[in-house]
Amino acid sequence: MSGMAFVLISTAVVAATCLVSAAILLIAERYLANYGQCTIDINQGAKKLDVQGGKPLLATLMQQQVFIPSACGGRGTCAYCKVTITDGAPPIAPTELTLLTAEELKKCIRISCQVKVRNDLAIQIPEELFLVKQYTGVVERIRDLTHDIKELRIRLVEPAAIEFTPGQYVQLEAPAYGDNPEPVYRAYSISSPPDDTGHVELIIRLVPGGICTTWVFTMLKEGDEVRLNGPYSEFCLTEGDAEMVWIAGGSGMAPFWSMARHMREHGIRRPCTYFFGAVKERDLFFLDEFRALEKEMPSFRFLPALSGAENDSWAGERGLITQVVDRHVAAGANAEGYLCGSSGMIDASIKVLKAKGIPEDRIFYDKFT
Repeated sequence: MSGMAFVLISTAVVAATCLVSAAILLIAERYLANYGQCTIDINQGAKKLDVQGGKPLLATLMQQQVFIPSACGGRGTCAYCKVTITDGAPPIAPTELTLLTAEELKKCIRISCQVKVRNDLAIQIPEELFLVKQYTGVVERIRDLTHDIKELRIRLVEPAAIEFTPGQYVQLEAPAYGDNPEPVYRAYSISSPPDDTGHVELIIRLVPGGICTTWVFTMLKEGDEVRLNGPYSEFCLTEGDAEMVWIAGGSGMAPFWSMARHMREHGIRRPCTYFFGAVKERDLFFLDEFRALEKEMPSFRFLPALSGAENDSWAGERGLITQVVDRHVAAGANAEGYLCGSSGMIDASIKVLKAKGIPEDRIFYDKFT
């Protein structure tokens, strides 16, 4: 046997051994480990929970009606579900290291979806999370906005009303179905204006293979009962009167559709330019609605742009949305930036706005995960 063949075989054996060991550990964790009853002390006695150990902290808290924001639904990618664990914390998982800064690690901040409840814990969470509620509602309307984006209008039943700030989001529950063994939550920005307290509207884009979006697009029907919780997020308009630059694409429209209608209904006349990016004309929506808003609010400007399909009939702005922003936002702009969309789009937009003189502490965003 050649030396190279020996190395390859040895590597394969080691890899197979590791896989078998990992499988045994997973089986033991799932079927054999019994951590019994554990106590979770929240905010130094503000609330104490007696729970069954063994599940992630995020899911355990949710079962007890304590809701921690999680845009990725507990997959360990968004880093939104941070809590401070002051006592009883397990060793830091490798999946947490990429999501926490050195300063956060010093402060005992952890990613709750990656922390298993195996013993008593003492944790700290923001007080406002005690106000987050679980809602049941009925789907009043489902309509197609584009070929891959739907709008849901949900009438709240219990509780029958919600209070939120334009820009906040809720977590929608997708029930167990098919190969999805248990309910999962996914985060979606509220697109309805806050004065309509009896409804929640969501703009949802189909993600191929996505658990929640597949359910929404193929199974959810008007008249169905749904569950959601919220509101979450500090992404909202500041109280000043500075000029605003909004940037979004696709379902990133949602918070701005809420903000714009809120501004109209409350007579907020801050100068605002909304840059909305799409690839083709079929990806654009709410064009007529925003043209109407421009007429009602002279200080509001809507600039949709297409980055592809140059042979179509589109006569408006073209190019990547960051290129359009670069063309229209003046250098030295005394403005605030508001961004909603993918990580790549937001990171690129921040660079453009900073180059225009808008400091990073005046750029606010809701980044999809």
